[in-house]
Amino acid sequence: MIYETITYTLDNDIATVTLNRPEVMNALNTQMRAEITDAVARAGREARVVVLTGVGKAFCSGQDLGDGASAAKLDLERVLRDEYVPMLKAMYDCPVPIIAAVNGAAAGAGANLALAADVVIATQSAFFMQAFTKIGLIPDAGGTWFLPRQIGLAKAMGAALFAEKITADDASAMGLIWEAVPDTAFEAHVARRADYLAKGPTAAYARVKQAMMASFDNDLEAQLTLEAQLQGQCGKTRDFKEGVVAFMQKRPAEFEGR
Repeated sequence: MIYETITYTLDNDIATVTLNRPEVMNALNTQMRAEITDAVARAGREARVVVLTGVGKAFCSGQDLGDGASAAKLDLERVLRDEYVPMLKAMYDCPVPIIAAVNGAAAGAGANLALAADVVIATQSAFFMQAFTKIGLIPDAGGTWFLPRQIGLAKAMGAALFAEKITADDASAMGLIWEAVPDTAFEAHVARRADYLAKGPTAAYARVKQAMMASFDNDLEAQLTLEAQLQGQCGKTRDFKEGVVAFMQKRPAEFEGR
């Protein structure tokens, strides 16, 4: 696929997917959703970590209400089912870690696109906003799934009903995101985080994702059984053997993701 609304780079096993519609604050249109879906699937095959970020002052302002039909005629159910679900599922199924590097405003579906990542790192000047009720909608793009799981029902309901801005620092404090960092240190900090994961045991990371996601549907016994199965698989990897040897030799491990 030729990308026109995003850019894709691969460097040192790090795939960077950059939303590139700054004139509309990186609002999501049909083409961008298809390109993100393709790029994330591609990164899962050829990278060891994915960084998802935006160009300009915003990470993503959400659904582009000027895309195609007028807002009054927009078939939101079809758009969510046929365009958002594949994009979010590609992120959910991606076998390597995804870092959302939130460089600015993340509103509506843009906020929930960020929350679909495995780790969210934001600039302190960024904010998150479940803006949906301001136009008579409910949180979508996974918002009703992500929010109560990440910050609990009480905070999730407040975020959805009041549709207020949540600063990056507040988002970090309430557990909505991993961390907020000073704007001046943001790019270098994200690069260090991505490099750390790219050099890590990515076969284990894939199973971390699998186990964490399954825990919401499993009871304790089922989750312990899954843990045992996945740990057994990790124990047969080259990375586990290397990790143990490196620990005994008191040196950094050289993981290969296998």
